[in-house]
Formats: sequence, structure tokens, C-alpha cells
Amino acid sequence: MNTTLLKEDYPDLLIVDDDELFTQVLAKAMQKRGFNVTIAHNVSDAIAMTTEDAPEYAVIDLKMPGDSGLTLVKHLNQIDGQTRIVVLTGYASIATAVEAVKLGATHYLAKPADADQILAAFERTEGDTDTPVPNTALSVNRMEWEHIQRLLQENEGNISATARSLNMHRRTLQRKLNKYPAKK
Repeated sequence: MNTTLLKEDYPDLLIVDDDELFTQVLAKAMQKRGFNVTIAHNVSDAIAMTTEDAPEYAVIDLKMPGDSGLTLVKHLNQIDGQTRIVVLTGYASIATAVEAVKLGATHYLAKPADADQILAAFERTEGDTDTPVPNTALSVNRMEWEHIQRLLQENEGNISATARSLNMHRRTLQRKLNKYPAKK
């Protein structure tokens, strides 16, 4: 945990990611853009830091050791529904994006995302009807990945229960989850 560059006029930003180098680089970039930045490297530390007061802005990694970033999104939204939350992930899936937004996230970005992309995501308040709709269907591998992610969400992250619902051995499912998501 680290708090630096406190200025009364600056909005508070919480960055939660288990990648320490990424958090330090992003924190410096966001401080230059006028934020008071607080860092946590897991969900439980972030929850402890925000039990009384939610920050105005939060950048939360989805996949960290321990609880998922979705747990923190829900927590922050319960404390203050006005907190602007951007969820970052290297494991993007439709299921997790939908859940993040349902739980109160403002936006969902796939890594790597830079400070300017995060700032733009904070400012988005409405959907964009001009977003291009792809002409090609998802690949079979990508559809499998999306299906697994949806079932994993339904089973609250329980790998054994998800494997049973897929009629798959637990270790096989773990191997699939440890791979990068299939390309679209």
C-alpha cells in the first residue's frame, strides 16, 4: 500500500493490481494527470483501505491472487455508487465484462491499457452506437473460452463445480484456464 502526492483539489484514484511494476508506472502517469493515487496489490487490502470511504475513481485488475477484482467492484459500488470504476484484464471475456458492468464498473478494458485510455474510459457515460460490429463469428476456440468463463461466473469461480458442469476433468479445465484466451 502506498499513498503519494496528496493534493486537496485532486480526485482520489485507487489502483488495484498484483503487478507491482504496472501499478507504479500507472500511478506516476495518473499523478501527472492530477490524481491522488493509492495503490493496493490485492482485493482484501483494497477493501480494508476503503471500508469507510470509496475513492472517486478506481482502476481494478480482474484476475489477482485471492478474490477477483469483481468482488472489489461490488464493494466500491455499495459504498458509493458514483465511483467511476475501470476494470482491466489480460483475460477478457464477454461474461466477465457483463458481470463487471452489472456490479457497477464504468468500463472494461483489455490489457495493455495506458493512462490516456483509462482516462477516456472514466469519462464514458453512455454506450456508443457507432461501435463497429464485426462481420465474422467468433472462432470455435474463442466460443469455448467464452462458455467456460460464463460457467465459471455462474459457479462463483469454483473450478471443480465448473468442470463437473462441463463433464470435464478438473485438471483439464485448469490447464485450459491457464492458457491465454483464444483469439477472436
